[in-house]
Amino acid sequence: MCVNEVVLYLGDVHAAVEPTRVKTLLGSCIAVCLYDPVHAVGGMNHFMLPRGTVDDAACPRFGVPAMERLIGALEAVGGAPARFVAKVFGGAHVLDIEETAASVPQRNILFVRTFLEARGIPVLAEDVGGHEPRHVHFHTATGRVLIKRAPSERVAMPALS
Repeated sequence: MCVNEVVLYLGDVHAAVEPTRVKTLLGSCIAVCLYDPVHAVGGMNHFMLPRGTVDDAACPRFGVPAMERLIGALEAVGGAPARFVAKVFGGAHVLDIEETAASVPQRNILFVRTFLEARGIPVLAEDVGGHEPRHVHFHTATGRVLIKRAPSERVAMPALS
């Protein structure tokens, strides 16, 4: 049973010792849920792009700082990176523009897979890509995740003039 509930918005990171349901809504953004099964602690982030500008180097709206903050937050509540397992969500192509390998959702998916592999963190589950936004509910005490796809109509980009 979850005692607490936390909603993550873009750039947020949350880790908890106490049972907590961490929720977010994703389109092209990515959420990574990390869990330490030995200490039963978990956390989640929500980031927008793999990289920002030099001025954004520490901003958790971007991949590397979001991942580093999540790992640090889990270590602060007793987790050990050698035991972390991951579940990855998001990266939907929700805009009504051509989908390419260089599009934001695809770059986000590639970034997170590469980052986790480089850190030796196994990915136990993922639900990425597609065209539908996702509601993600992560239970920090068990590592369980509930995904609910949101009905969607692809959003047209406004014309630039």
